Amino acid sequence: MTESPLFSRILIANRGEIACRIIDTCRRLGIETVAVHSEADRGSRHVRMADHAVEIGPAEASASYLRAERVIEAAKASGAEAVHPGYGFLSENADFARALADAGIALVGPSPETIETMGSKARAKTLMDEAGVPLVPGYHGDDQSDGTLAGEAERVGFPLMLKAAAGGGGKGMRVVRSRGEFGDALGAARREAASAFGDERMILERYVERPRHIEAQVFGDTHGNVVHLFERDCSSQRRHQKVIEEAPAPGLDPELREELLAAAVRAAEAVDYVGAGTVEFLVDDKGFYFLEMNTRLQVEHPVTEAVTGQDLVEWQLRVAAGQPLPLSQDEIECRGHSIEARIYAEDADHGFLPDSGTVRALEWPREDWVRVDRGIDAGDAVGVHYDPMIAKLIVTGDNRTECRARLLEALSATHIAGLTTNLGFLQQLAASDAFRDSAIDTGLLDRDLDALLDREARPPGTVLAAAALSFLDAASPNSKETRSSPWEAADGWRLGAPAPLSFDLEIADTRANVHCTCHDDGAVVIAFDDRELRVRAGRVENGAQSITVDGGSSRLRVHGDRAVREIATRSRRWTVRRHDRFEAVGGAGPGSGRIVAPMPGKVLAIRVAEGDSVEVGQTVALMEAMKMELSIKAEVGGSVTAISVGEGDLVEADAVLLEIEAD
Repeated sequence: MTESPLFSRILIANRGEIACRIIDTCRRLGIETVAVHSEADRGSRHVRMADHAVEIGPAEASASYLRAERVIEAAKASGAEAVHPGYGFLSENADFARALADAGIALVGPSPETIETMGSKARAKTLMDEAGVPLVPGYHGDDQSDGTLAGEAERVGFPLMLKAAAGGGGKGMRVVRSRGEFGDALGAARREAASAFGDERMILERYVERPRHIEAQVFGDTHGNVVHLFERDCSSQRRHQKVIEEAPAPGLDPELREELLAAAVRAAEAVDYVGAGTVEFLVDDKGFYFLEMNTRLQVEHPVTEAVTGQDLVEWQLRVAAGQPLPLSQDEIECRGHSIEARIYAEDADHGFLPDSGTVRALEWPREDWVRVDRGIDAGDAVGVHYDPMIAKLIVTGDNRTECRARLLEALSATHIAGLTTNLGFLQQLAASDAFRDSAIDTGLLDRDLDALLDREARPPGTVLAAAALSFLDAASPNSKETRSSPWEAADGWRLGAPAPLSFDLEIADTRANVHCTCHDDGAVVIAFDDRELRVRAGRVENGAQSITVDGGSSRLRVHGDRAVREIATRSRRWTVRRHDRFEAVGGAGPGSGRIVAPMPGKVLAIRVAEGDSVEVGQTVALMEAMKMELSIKAEVGGSVTAISVGEGDLVEADAVLLEIEAD
């Protein structure tokens, strides 16, 4: 049989790291790429990497990346033979797939009928039941009236899960634990689903307490072949958004693994699946339950690539071109272990609020066991219009113990300046006992986050000492090449001794005056808060600094520039800021009555009017940024005296939304 030729040019209907990742494979295969982009993404990395680029609309996804007709027009105009949708946006939109087929353009994905079938939760559940796949009880009907959903919620029982019928990725999902919470949760989930997928339909499912989330990678072709490429564990989730994924699933009973993988293949065969798909399951001590099937490539596909040695995007392109699967089931092997950590522009210490800004500098680990899928370069702007995930760090090892150790090393070596990221959170999670012991269920991070991450821990003296030495080194006008010590700088003079230097440093919301004095033996004495540390800096090897404090040696990394340093140990990182001596810090704190935007974003709603009385904790406004909806609550009780913004306004962080005169 003559093998079908691959495409010569494809359009990528996506952005960010997944668009860049697809371009990488296309380059290797000699396929030209066409990027589409919004006005906000004109200078983005995926646009720079592609061979051609077409602008398709304003910044809002609903006016650009979610406009199927504009994507298809761009494909036609650019001469693309196929469209790769990536994940999110239009990747699971049956109407888009059908319109592409009508235009004579191939979709790198399953048929419109398959997308539609698995997108209909009710029909999908029926087919899975017929295929012998265990199900979670719930409601997946077409009647979406408030009354029907409320009645079905009572039938299913609490706690239950509200889920967007048209999508995934944690968008439009809410856990509802009581009848009283249902109405507000339904409204919020609908709005989030409409914003992310253009479809506010919901499904209800019994909420399985403390399960693991384990999914199987499946692949089918147009020749009737269906295989699995083993499973992934995606239990490390926060607010239903995956954070760390790994393959294979650790500690999974071998017999259960075989049953789960066989069920996943049956699920794909039941819908004549073509292309890359993922069958997701909830797993507890009683067995496994079908959750949903994602008819696209997954964010976490690199861990499967790492343990199987296969390029899943290449498989997608070959299958879409009519070629058979590259390997049979017996030829697919799983070797070693791989873990992926998702890097988000968000502040883990302040409610995981999304952040935006310009990337001033980037540092990535360079070992051959590390892979970085990223959508940013130094100098790029990260805005408020899209998902806050900016990169993925993937490590591989012979076993899970080695892989986890490498993950901690790679995370500590990574630095992103200009944005607040979740790198420190990822380090603490990966270093936790729960992650080490594979004891994480899907609700653990939301249930026990503070205990898991030890938020009250104070920075060790080693961290402050390393920061002080770093700022001390930067303060010297002498170059490193011409001096052996910062004390050789001609920046002060004192009879019989070098001039001491001091800094005002802020770490973990605490500001301290730090005095540094050099001694004849080459040690530096660092004094702060009635403490003195005798410090010696050792050699820097592979980016890591050895430092001896009071006789004990530690290894850490110092990142940063200007007035900010990130001190990364193996298990966490600390941000240290240098302030001018008499610089004022702080501002209006909680209880001031001034309600400000906690992040840059869009005002969705103002829930009060001037003159209204409000209570502490009452929701006064709703905001949206990076596809996340946030309730803004009153911190004091009193009367609303002024409202400074309106619905639909785009505001910056710390912009005043409204003011309350306290009772």
